[in-house]
Amino acid sequence: MMLKKIKIVFLLVVLLLAVFTASGVQAQTSGAIYVLTIKGTINPVLVDYVERGIQEAEKNGAHALIIQLDTPGGLDTAMRDIVKLMVNSYVPVVVYVAPSGSRAASAGVFITIAAHVAAMAPNTAIGAAHPVSIGEEGEQAMSETMEEKVVNDAAAYIRSIAEAHGRNMEWAEKAVRESVSATEREALELNVIDLVASDIQDLIGQLDGRQVTLINGQVVTLHTAGAAIVDFSMTTVENFLYTIADPNIAYLLLSIATLGIMAEIFNPGLIFPGIVGGISLLMAFYSLGMLPVNYAGILLIVLAIGLFIGEVLTTTFGIFTAGGVVSLVAGSLMLFKGASPEFQIDPWLVAVICILVTGGLTFIIQRTISAHRKQAFTGREELINKIAVVKETLNPEGTVFYKGERWTAISESGEIKVGDDVIIKRVDGLLLYVEKKRKGAAVSKPKR
Repeated sequence: MMLKKIKIVFLLVVLLLAVFTASGVQAQTSGAIYVLTIKGTINPVLVDYVERGIQEAEKNGAHALIIQLDTPGGLDTAMRDIVKLMVNSYVPVVVYVAPSGSRAASAGVFITIAAHVAAMAPNTAIGAAHPVSIGEEGEQAMSETMEEKVVNDAAAYIRSIAEAHGRNMEWAEKAVRESVSATEREALELNVIDLVASDIQDLIGQLDGRQVTLINGQVVTLHTAGAAIVDFSMTTVENFLYTIADPNIAYLLLSIATLGIMAEIFNPGLIFPGIVGGISLLMAFYSLGMLPVNYAGILLIVLAIGLFIGEVLTTTFGIFTAGGVVSLVAGSLMLFKGASPEFQIDPWLVAVICILVTGGLTFIIQRTISAHRKQAFTGREELINKIAVVKETLNPEGTVFYKGERWTAISESGEIKVGDDVIIKRVDGLLLYVEKKRKGAAVSKPKR
């Protein structure tokens, strides 16, 4: 009985220790500050990353979430999704334009102004938010009427965000309409941001004791002094998807897909080029789906591929190839025409890829044409234009001898005597149609 009571007490002690340990771990986690890093263009991959970070911060009861930002801008749709996530977050979101030398341009201005606390590091800049390409409307140059509508919409949106956070609405609107920019000190004086911090530790120290108002009207006092920092990085998959969602990478993948698939079409059975081309094409489709693509550019590239194939199927003496090269270059230059600068392909990359693709396809086409035009070495086709020797007078039917075999043959040039050479003109089953070899006639001799 005594032993049983001791066991019960021991189990209760272990249970209480486990509860206290779990509470301690939870308290430590709940006192953390999550730090997300955004460096590069704003696209849908970042939306998923920010959403995941906010959800983790809310679930673990974090004190705050810091987004360290350095961006030249990006897609309007992705920017608005990120702003909505930040505004509706139940964890205070701090946007910190850092490190030194960074910027928050275009879409980055909206994201910074939408933060509960906006901060910048020394030697950084914010501004130039005039819309160049809004979502998929960047496929073509906007008309004046459409541009006015887009600008008015963006201006109203950024004024609304600035007003909700007590920031300078007039400057925010100028950033959209007039593409004005400001340094970190100017932004602080203009009430565009809340503070300037030299690094993350300095930022966390200045955040301590600051009050912010969340979407539900709750006023939260930040207690950041001594808080643990959780570096919330992208997953491997997110990093990969973000890397390929780049105009230059998308164009490179599309070029590799073109070469690989064409090589497989012209040389069935190689397998490896087809696999590489197929995988590259799927990744190119994903990447292009994340970018403001001009579909006229894609159609021109597809036309180029069609012309290259046409060169193999028909005899155009290079006309289709020339047309394919022109179409490929034009499509490459138009692929992101009308998009903002951060979505433009490097011209040198276009030049190098066009030269490589054209050279590679020209080589493949020449090899294919050469293979198709080459004299057959096996089967009935191998007999055409070969020389045989008459073994039984052809009048018109008789027997000829070719490569150690006797064939029944019919003469198409009158009677041919035994011992004369004949040229095989066509084959019908096991019957050869021949004509007498004229002196000086050029024919294909059988290989020994």
